[in-house]
Amino acid sequence: MTNLAARLCGEARPGQILVSQRLLTTVEALVEAEAVGELSLKGFVRPVTAFNVLRLRS
Repeated sequence: MTNLAARLCGEARPGQILVSQRLLTTVEALVEAEAVGELSLKGFVRPVTAFNVLRLRS
C-alpha cells in the first residue's frame, strides 16, 4: 500500500489528494471525493482507479 500511495502522490497536482478505491471506502463517510479515472502507475500491472478528495464532510 505504501508504494501505491507514493505513486498516487506522484500523479497528484499541487494541493490535490488522490486516493485509491480501497482507501476511499474506508474514509467515504468523512470526505467528499470525485472519480479521476484509471491511472497507469509504475509497478502496477493493471490501471488503478483513483479519486480526488475534494473536502471534509460537514
